[in-house]
Amino acid sequence: MPAFTKQKSKLHLLLTNSDHATAHGGQVLVDALCRRFGLWKRIHQEPALEHRVRTGAGFSPVANTAQLLFTLTSGGASLADAERLGLDRVLLDLVGLAKGADQTTLGEWLRAQTPESVRALHRINAELVDWASQQAKPGRWLHGGQVELFFDDTQIEVLGHKFEGARINYEGNRALGWQTLWYGPWLLDGILDGAGDVSEHLPVLLDEHQHRWEGRPNYFYADSASSAGKYLNRIAAAGLSCWSISYNKWTDKLDQLAAELPASQWSPLPPSDQPQEQYAWIRHQPGECQQAQQFAAVRWKTDGDLFWRYAYRACRSAEQATPQGVFERHRLKGGKEQAFSEVLSGLDLHHPPCKELIANQAFYAIAMLAYNILVSLKVLDLPDDAQSWRIQSLIRYLLTVPVSVSTHARYQVARICIPAGWLRWWRLFVDQWLPKRKAGRPAVEEVDSA
Repeated sequence: MPAFTKQKSKLHLLLTNSDHATAHGGQVLVDALCRRFGLWKRIHQEPALEHRVRTGAGFSPVANTAQLLFTLTSGGASLADAERLGLDRVLLDLVGLAKGADQTTLGEWLRAQTPESVRALHRINAELVDWASQQAKPGRWLHGGQVELFFDDTQIEVLGHKFEGARINYEGNRALGWQTLWYGPWLLDGILDGAGDVSEHLPVLLDEHQHRWEGRPNYFYADSASSAGKYLNRIAAAGLSCWSISYNKWTDKLDQLAAELPASQWSPLPPSDQPQEQYAWIRHQPGECQQAQQFAAVRWKTDGDLFWRYAYRACRSAEQATPQGVFERHRLKGGKEQAFSEVLSGLDLHHPPCKELIANQAFYAIAMLAYNILVSLKVLDLPDDAQSWRIQSLIRYLLTVPVSVSTHARYQVARICIPAGWLRWWRLFVDQWLPKRKAGRPAVEEVDSA
């Protein structure tokens, strides 16, 4: 018989109700970081989010936002998941919620939002990014001392014709476009609507946040959807130190200019055991561009090719940069695209929860907050060997931990079961960031504070 194999468990099973335990004990970490930033007070003090006629009844904006945020950071994705989380009495006690709203109440609150209240959520999200980036160690989020910026669009497909704002996209599917601007690992801002151009909101996002990177080294990435002349003009005026953009839509003139370059303008061929590529600079002024642009060009041949093949990157580079260096740096854009994919898959944002556009815009604004809170928790507090964790790993191994509650004579105690190897980290975090409850009756607070 082998030493290790699959056998029937020897344990006896004992079933109990969930009034004394939950599987989401790690949400105390999320709550602690929110209080460090002052998120609950910021939401409470934002009048645009309050739509109740009688503010003494019902669920406050803080309660609704917190319930949705804890749902997203615990692996939930829908309003039904938020309702189920609201039935978890132990979790609600852990994070300071007296009661959870049902999905109808949450849907009504989302539909009651206005463009002003959605902008307020986006403003709070940007303040969170500012706070976290100032608190974080530079080596954990800067690349070579530079702030990395990234713009991209994703198409969120919807089923049916009742989704407000949805359009037929370039693949022939009905979808909403989510155009986002990234600041390091954080999702700085995003606009969800039915924009016909996948880079339509790039100028607006640059205008809104230009002050955040001006005066400090930075690098901006974008794909070919942002390579039209009108977007190149705006990018060039955005106070960016360096930038590179994929350019593969209008290459006829560039192909002609590249073919006319003398051999001396191209870099030498590398050794035979490396890719046979040569690089050069090209100056060209595309249509709608206010001035000539610099392009990094690469050419190569494969077996059987009679003519050179070319690829280009529109760019603004450092003085000592080479065209090959521009291509190598631009390849890092793939990591940014993976982070965008992580938002969609890690928080399961592929399906908008509501038919109304304003409700979906509010929901995705809260989703940005949830994602940035998880990223901030990782960057600010997790050890170095956990910096490569994805959002799903963070939720699965750090936030989804069991906790049981026991009642004593004068108080209740929540016992969190810590994974092996993490006990010391948890103790240090709790000692530093979780409030210590003093003896006696707790003071009444209008909203949770640090």
